Amino acid sequence: MRPLYSVPLGIAATGAACLAYSAGFEVRSFRLRRVEVPILPKGARPVRVLQVSDIHMVNGQTKKQRWLQSLAGLRPDLVVNTGDNLSDPLGVPATLDALGPLLDFPGVYVFGSNDYYGPSPKSPTRYLKALKSGVHGLNNPDGSGRRGITGAVHNPWEDLRDGFDAAGWLDLTNTRGRLKLADLDVEFTGLDDPHIRRDRYSAVTGGPSADADLSIAVVHAPYLRVLDAFTADRYPLILAGHTHGGQLCVPFYGALVTNCDLDARRVKGLSAHRAGGHQSYLHVSAGCGTNRYTPVRFACPPEATLLTLTPRR
Repeated sequence: MRPLYSVPLGIAATGAACLAYSAGFEVRSFRLRRVEVPILPKGARPVRVLQVSDIHMVNGQTKKQRWLQSLAGLRPDLVVNTGDNLSDPLGVPATLDALGPLLDFPGVYVFGSNDYYGPSPKSPTRYLKALKSGVHGLNNPDGSGRRGITGAVHNPWEDLRDGFDAAGWLDLTNTRGRLKLADLDVEFTGLDDPHIRRDRYSAVTGGPSADADLSIAVVHAPYLRVLDAFTADRYPLILAGHTHGGQLCVPFYGALVTNCDLDARRVKGLSAHRAGGHQSYLHVSAGCGTNRYTPVRFACPPEATLLTLTPRR
């Protein structure tokens, strides 16, 4: 018969092994997700869209930098950056270096709360409180939500914006923009981060323009009020990030929290969203980074996504 003290020791050893795996291996196990989205006009040739999100760059993350640089080998038609590039006030040069090869391609971007404000240490129990509350993480366990702005460290997001703008990427902060992609006139409508209530849908309301071949909505955090508005206005595709895919997931079950009011079933990947009698495709990136104070992932490896847009069936 095993002595009773061996049980807690075994649990502790298992926990330590899981922590070592999630912090030492999985958090650096970068993946590429590939999905197909049938939203183009009939007869159009496919458009390859690379979505990067939630990089949360900290100086010294050279493996992440090299991996992001390697994504240029995919030769995308478009790069969409859905925010939270920074997790370090000194991280702008490293971020621009990591994205440097991708800046040669057409691109659009929005910012997230961590681009504007540096994260602060928070108790891990906030994650558990989010589970107990049953509100999918509305307690903001990443420490960057509206309640945490007072006294927050200012990130030099202006330098990041200037770097993106100099490369010709379109800033979609509560505004619209257009690009010519593969003989298509593509319109983009973007919002600032709903997680800290900087979104201003009234500035972009009205839905897709009649003369655009395709319209895509872009936002950092997939809050339902934003998804409902985009869908009711008949945008065929909404791209978002923010959730980290749940970050700490249960194998064969999935995410426990989303850090917004989106249901955990749609915490990452491609899904459908319905509102106002209409339906949109929603793609939520699990992102490729973490808050610098919680550098762990479990059953949720870091990722970018290559979306191949194809003609409607």
